[in-house]
Amino acid sequence: MTGRDPSGRDPSGRRYRDVGAFDDRALGYEAGWLGRLHRDIADRSVALVLRSGPPPARVLDVGCGPGYLLRRLAGFCPTAEQLVGVDPAPSMVEQAGARALDPRLGFSSGSAEHLAFTDGSFDVVVSTTSFDHWVDQGAGLVECARVLAPGGRIVLVDQFSLLLLPTVVGDRRGKARTRGRASTLLGRAGFVDLRWHRIYASIISGVTATIPGR
Repeated sequence: MTGRDPSGRDPSGRRYRDVGAFDDRALGYEAGWLGRLHRDIADRSVALVLRSGPPPARVLDVGCGPGYLLRRLAGFCPTAEQLVGVDPAPSMVEQAGARALDPRLGFSSGSAEHLAFTDGSFDVVVSTTSFDHWVDQGAGLVECARVLAPGGRIVLVDQFSLLLLPTVVGDRRGKARTRGRASTLLGRAGFVDLRWHRIYASIISGVTATIPGR
């Protein structure tokens, strides 16, 4: 997986948003009320993965944080062969590796826009509350589509709501924070059969979509 240089820039020279903040929070990320919230959303995302298609053999978690979602998913997927997580924050990757007792789990530094895996490497790509922090959401989804095998699916969970429209002309200008904007980017990346699901309250939603057979 492509690493992150000390300046926090990706290979194209653009800066990852909030990487330093997430790096600092890695040790206690799963603690406290906020940690419980993240775990609850991750648990619901795992349930969405499991009901959206057959049990996956190979899974990639983009923006995996300290690895909670993949650890949970591994427990529900005894036949899975490989569960891989990438995150641009080195301390998150370190914590994920330290907590991974299942030999099928693996974690490395990297970003959605630069996934150093061969085409068709995974059956499922999942990303939970990470999408809003991607530098280039469109490019990241193209990469997710590339590493999925024909018929593979994405499970994307984040803040998607019309209530967030004011933010896309402010501090989140250009971000896909509504279902419509996210659906457009998914379609451009080659995904089909988009299905939206309420995950948590009225703002956190999930979308499942597939890559058609090539």
